[in-house]
Amino acid sequence: MRILIGGASLFLVIMAVCLTSFVSAGPRPSERISVVVNEQSRRVDISIDGQPFTAYVWPTTLKKPVLYPLCTAKGTAVTRGFPLEQRPGERVDHPHHAGLWFNYENVNGLDFWNNSDAIKPERAPKMGTILHRSIVSAKSGAQQGELDVESDWVTFDKKVLLREQTHFVFRGGRGFRSVDRIATLRALDEKVVFPDEKDGLLGLRVVRALEIPSDKPEVYTDASGHPTTVAKLDNTGVNGAYLTSEGKKGDAAWGTRGRWCNLSGLVGDEPVTITILDHPANPGFPTYWHARGYGLFAANPLGQKVFSNGKEELNFSLAPNTSVTFRYRILISSAIATPEATEAAYKEFVEAYH
Repeated sequence: MRILIGGASLFLVIMAVCLTSFVSAGPRPSERISVVVNEQSRRVDISIDGQPFTAYVWPTTLKKPVLYPLCTAKGTAVTRGFPLEQRPGERVDHPHHAGLWFNYENVNGLDFWNNSDAIKPERAPKMGTILHRSIVSAKSGAQQGELDVESDWVTFDKKVLLREQTHFVFRGGRGFRSVDRIATLRALDEKVVFPDEKDGLLGLRVVRALEIPSDKPEVYTDASGHPTTVAKLDNTGVNGAYLTSEGKKGDAAWGTRGRWCNLSGLVGDEPVTITILDHPANPGFPTYWHARGYGLFAANPLGQKVFSNGKEELNFSLAPNTSVTFRYRILISSAIATPEATEAAYKEFVEAYH
């Protein structure tokens, strides 16, 4: 009888251990938003409820750190694969358009936006690079994950023009994911000027399905006069549509101001909306939308002349040892977001950083 009781007790103990192991194998409720640093692989992985959401990466093949990829709550990637990975049917233009990034076309005469390994050697001295320096802090949590990083905006000769301290906040739940990107740029020992230019500031490049259907090839020229041809492709499944807070739709969103801008469409069978929310405390608010039909979705508050046909101009600058902070929220919804829902999300964002 004692043997039977001991065996039953042993069985119960084993079952308890197995159940404990099973529960602990999944994400702990206190850390359902996981932020995991892997410096050797040059990345920080963010997952929500055990499912990958995005990663902060600084590969040697890019000239700035980026978030890549960005995924919906269902795991659908909404950012283009190129240049970090090849996907069938995607465009392979603009190799500097990778994931979600933050930089500018003209900083003290250097181009940080267009820099990539595709640049010809003779143009390299005119380019700037953003170098990841350190992970300051990484925190997982039940309601949000947080990541603080430091990077330098450097010249071709490795002189540091700006020190960037960025605070990321990652959130997610049923049907949504979000990223807050709060970037503070500090000038060091010299004045830093951001002349009014078209290409900037916060940008992401989306999957083919979220582009606007195109019926002809396009040629886009950068500030130095170098053209890039964007080919006409098969439009099957391509159904993206922009909508701004001011009611501008489709291609008409480009070059207009707004508190927020939505890009909506079906990615496969999943309805998706990517929203970029601007903040009233940002310079140049409300931002101009550099929102192109071929999949570039960017907010540029510092470039106003080209968007306003010369009616407005902003040549922003930082005196030595002064700083500026830019606040943005990127919201990814598994739905075609309404203007009312987006306006509510905008107000919530403003309240979070008032």
